[in-house]
Amino acid sequence: MSWIPFKIGQPKKQIVPKTVERDFEREYGKLQQLEEQTKKLQKDMKKSTDADLGLLLCCPPGSTARRWDLYEAAGSCNGPRVTRNAMSKAAVKISSDLLSNPLCEQDAAFLGVVTAFDTAMRRMDSFNQEKVNQIQKTVIEPLKKFGSVFPSLNMAVKRREQTLQEYRRLQAKVEKYEEKERSGPGLAKLHQAREELRPVRADFEAKNQQLLQEMPKFYSSRSDYFTPSFEALLRAQVVFYSEMRSIFGDLTAQIGRAALSDELRERENEGRLGELRALSIVGDD
Repeated sequence: MSWIPFKIGQPKKQIVPKTVERDFEREYGKLQQLEEQTKKLQKDMKKSTDADLGLLLCCPPGSTARRWDLYEAAGSCNGPRVTRNAMSKAAVKISSDLLSNPLCEQDAAFLGVVTAFDTAMRRMDSFNQEKVNQIQKTVIEPLKKFGSVFPSLNMAVKRREQTLQEYRRLQAKVEKYEEKERSGPGLAKLHQAREELRPVRADFEAKNQQLLQEMPKFYSSRSDYFTPSFEALLRAQVVFYSEMRSIFGDLTAQIGRAALSDELRERENEGRLGELRALSIVGDD
């Protein structure tokens, strides 16, 4: 990081010790990295909650918002991707559609299974929304507030740099008059240049000292600030997945036939499908 883009009008005297300048660059560099990491983390958390709340679907070119379709599932997504229904809400929609199926009116056992499924999906949707709200409140919003501090910090560094450039300019001016013959007019100009330099030097030293003291404090505070947010994130995830285990455990108990393996279930379905294929109305011509 270089604070001197060019050396025109630079003083011969080293007005800021190299060790001080290195310390400043090191501390500010750490804060610049922290700012980038904070932005990335905020972006990643937003993606995470968007994934919890939405399915990425596609809008076919020329279509309206009311005519979304699962073009991506068919491998023909040519339009922009947008967030539509929540995954859990899509599951609720499926269970609601099943409840309206005429088969539920004819088969009490099937109605019981679908009702249990509908109840589970609505519970899942409720806990999913609660988890997202909790993450928004305890993680994303604190990240935004933390990130909002950096513009003020960067402005303070910019003002320090502007003052330093003015300090260098005036120091070079003083040195120029010091090298000239000490005549009456020359001494007057030297005195005036020194008077102009004095408040600028004091201003720079104050700004520089304040930043050197406060930048390390700000950087070291990041752990204390973020720890409660990440603890809240972990708690929200633990609560959510614990509830999901309970919900689907209850659903498994309600629908019965838990001992039937996937292989046996698939074999049973294939047998029934074979019976349907044997019917004359679905036979090959």
